[in-house]
Amino acid sequence: MAPSAHADTAICEKYGSTSIAGGKYIVQNNNWGDDTTQCINVTGTGFALTRSDHNKPTNGAPGSYPSIYAGCHYANCTSGSGLPMRVSDAAFQNVNTSVSMGFAGGQWDAAYDIWFDPTARTDGQNTGAELMVWLNHAGAPQPVGGRVATVSIAGGTWDVWFGNIGWNVVSYVRTAGTGSIAFNVRDFYNDMLGRGYAQNSWWLTSVQAGFEPWQGGAGLTVNTFTYSTSGGSTGGGGGNAQTIVGQGSNRCVDVDAQGTADGTKVQLWDCNNSGAQKWVRSGNTFVNPQSGKCLDVRGQGTANGTQVWLWTCLGNPAQQWIVNGNGTIVNPNSGKCLDASGRGTANGTVLQIWDCYGGGGTQSNQVWSIR
Repeated sequence: MAPSAHADTAICEKYGSTSIAGGKYIVQNNNWGDDTTQCINVTGTGFALTRSDHNKPTNGAPGSYPSIYAGCHYANCTSGSGLPMRVSDAAFQNVNTSVSMGFAGGQWDAAYDIWFDPTARTDGQNTGAELMVWLNHAGAPQPVGGRVATVSIAGGTWDVWFGNIGWNVVSYVRTAGTGSIAFNVRDFYNDMLGRGYAQNSWWLTSVQAGFEPWQGGAGLTVNTFTYSTSGGSTGGGGGNAQTIVGQGSNRCVDVDAQGTADGTKVQLWDCNNSGAQKWVRSGNTFVNPQSGKCLDVRGQGTANGTQVWLWTCLGNPAQQWIVNGNGTIVNPNSGKCLDASGRGTANGTVLQIWDCYGGGGTQSNQVWSIR
């Protein structure tokens, strides 16, 4: 993990990067297309392009893509993003992002770069699709390919461009430029799907926002950037969420008193279809959409009897769960199974991790059904 940045951290290295917001986001200089000097100042919420010596032909590739992102870019991954995430997962319905930008002279575009791959890739070049959302642009540069349509999405009107450079590049160019936007990624992706440019089996790997400068660009800024996987259609009553039912008790995995605070007890309770009993699979995490928080092993513990509770989603080892064909749910960090304490079946029985019985888990209090 890159070191955390403080305000006004200067980066001039060609591929230099640093993390902000406790590792939730990474800011990268990413001067991939040119050998001239480019520098950024990283703040607590974004960055400013302070030097940009590019002078690239506007009918070719840009000089760079200084940007801020959540997810994984060439094995440099942020924490707690839930990425890579399969597009078919319910959690993908709730991937939201926003950005606020400031503009300057030169020839450039201000754009999101959102990447999809046929596999759960964390390193190297994605080969599925590159979704670009051009908020604004200056000068002659145009997206890859040609214009194929005009659509209304996310409160704006967009020209849709399509090209293929070894992967599909789908660019949405706002017909009236803006300095800020908030949107759900699925809204653009659904349009891509409808045009045959994407597939539901692919994986979202990163959500990035920044600038592609061809000429100049010093003074461009990302003021703020957000990414989240909470809210939306699976909140409250559940939507695409499922329940986890204990086979030894026929009771559901439940958040005590429908709590939303970190450290809220997770227990067995009569199945009642409430938001406290709904869980969405996001990669190898279980997210309770009512709270937006994850099923978590307390303190990243590995000992028998360590409590399982609700905690802010961090994507760390304490929140990883593998669902096996025999009905066990294993935390790979500890190698132990999700377990109803004391082999209990009563309402209020606390959940914990414990050695998997028989090396694979056949005891009924460690066998679960996801419905």
